[in-house]
Amino acid sequence: MPHTKLRRLVTISVAVTLAATALASCGSSDDENEADSGPVSLTYWTWTPGMDKVVELWNKGQGKKDQIKVVVKKQASGDTLVTKILTAHKAKKAPDLVQAEYQALPTLVSNDALADIAGDVDGVKDKFAEGVWQQTTLGSDAVYAIPQDSGPMMFYYREDLFKKYGLEVPQTWAQFAETARALKKKAPEKDLTTFSANDSGLFAGLAQQAGAKWWTTEGDTWKVGIDDAASQKVADFWGGLVEEGAIDNQPMYTPSWNKALNTGKQIAWVSAVWAPGTLTTAAPDTKGKWAMAPLPQWSASENVTGSWGGSSTAVTTDSQHRSAAAKFAAWLNTDPKALTALAKEGGIYPAATTAQTSDAFAEPPAYFSNQPDFYTQAASIAQNTAPSAWGPNVNVAYTTFNDAFGSAAKNKSDFGAALTKMQDETVADLKKQGFEVAE
Repeated sequence: MPHTKLRRLVTISVAVTLAATALASCGSSDDENEADSGPVSLTYWTWTPGMDKVVELWNKGQGKKDQIKVVVKKQASGDTLVTKILTAHKAKKAPDLVQAEYQALPTLVSNDALADIAGDVDGVKDKFAEGVWQQTTLGSDAVYAIPQDSGPMMFYYREDLFKKYGLEVPQTWAQFAETARALKKKAPEKDLTTFSANDSGLFAGLAQQAGAKWWTTEGDTWKVGIDDAASQKVADFWGGLVEEGAIDNQPMYTPSWNKALNTGKQIAWVSAVWAPGTLTTAAPDTKGKWAMAPLPQWSASENVTGSWGGSSTAVTTDSQHRSAAAKFAAWLNTDPKALTALAKEGGIYPAATTAQTSDAFAEPPAYFSNQPDFYTQAASIAQNTAPSAWGPNVNVAYTTFNDAFGSAAKNKSDFGAALTKMQDETVADLKKQGFEVAE
């Protein structure tokens, strides 16, 4: 699919909160359009902690040699940053480089805010799992960003309580459901896990694992498949468990949820590689009692996981030094020293496969000191990340998910109807914005 067909014919409608006059200092510090062969200064918008220390390695090493200096500008993440980038781009003052979540890339690309750097990053593709790399190409021949970190999904469980109640770690979702029911019979006051509707990334990752393709393109036309068969299967599965009371229906990240994890009322959690950090805060009293295993599969013969989270480094179309910016983006996310620093200073799980088995991950997270092979398993799981299919209005889909599935989970009502509402409102929004949408 030619990458030009991902472009919009009309401008996306976004809520911009920054005046164009306030953006004069946001773009590249080189307004004179200097050649990349001379001294170059690049501006990089990112939210990753400690990124300034990582970039310092570049500025003192390869950057000094190539006369390419990078200046870090810390930003908020999520939709706030996307809006700021688009506002800056409208004024032709976007920075040279931006950190962008994978699901935000189609929005930025459809607004012509990101440059195609395919010609500047030869040989980089093989350093990433296919499913991760695909998120930065949008299924085209273009390359709109370099993967930075990833969030392969996994199954976390209380090893001690599984042993106490005679439970086996489920290898399939059917076994997962039976494990939830078996626990309820043995300990009615406990739950295997909860279905949470306050983080749409979880459901999106589960649908991805099942083979869902929520947004696809045919020429200049978008097709929305949020209610496809794979997503319906996932919705029906979790909705059925909630309706019968086999699992809890409370949202994550609340004091009540934290307490359930910390006291052993909830004994498992479907999450991603970054879960140890959350558990450290949410359930400090259970350190060393949890273990990680691959995500249950829809078929025993399968070996695939979804992705929950992750971001990339992109070069904007406003940059006057795209080749230099692309060179830095590739270095940042593939150089061994840079990746080690990203893991140490930023606490990220790198997307580059070689980094996932580097010395930076030789030891397990402190919370999982009882599982020495934590990162070895994680690297193996990450290799089998399913490809995703994001679109230009993920924010609308996610907001609708929180509302529709939040109500369905609370009332133990039809998850299928919630999925249909998510589909309908996403399609309606695309049409309202002027996209061509296939029925």
